Amino acid sequence: MQKTNPIQNLIYEIRGQKVMLDSDLAQLYEIETGALNRAVKRNIERFPGFFMFQLSEDEFYSLRCQLGISKEGKGGRRYLPFVFTEHGVLMLSSVLNSKKAISVNIEIMVTFIKLRQYVLSHTVTNEQIDELRKLLMLYIDKNDKRVNDIIIALNNLMEQPRESKKIGFYAGN
Repeated sequence: MQKTNPIQNLIYEIRGQKVMLDSDLAQLYEIETGALNRAVKRNIERFPGFFMFQLSEDEFYSLRCQLGISKEGKGGRRYLPFVFTEHGVLMLSSVLNSKKAISVNIEIMVTFIKLRQYVLSHTVTNEQIDELRKLLMLYIDKNDKRVNDIIIALNNLMEQPRESKKIGFYAGN
């Protein structure tokens, strides 16, 4: 059985992106969440929307239920959390310039790389996708927009990828 990296357990998928919570990052960096967010706000031009975003109330509620985060007024947060994508975490290393931040960022980057390699090594076949699509069709109401989006995504996955242009020199046959 493969041993899981503790950082891997702090990476969530939100809005289709792998992200980490500001509070989890602050804990890893051994600073307060407020200090992390203040450093980011002082350097906000380094954090476009695809590096960092604030969770909506619904997203935070869903995450809070999933993780058991306490409610506001009972030791919980007063503000909706920010989450950082892989690139946002990388940018944090330039904002938080401590030895701890640098070493933690290296661990986080290695974890993101391992996750990406794992996903790429466990590809799903067209037959498996087709089977999933058929199962969805059996169990769902066709008028549900979310289900329709899933079916469209599965169909897009089944399309053959376009052959990419080869760049560089090839010293083969």
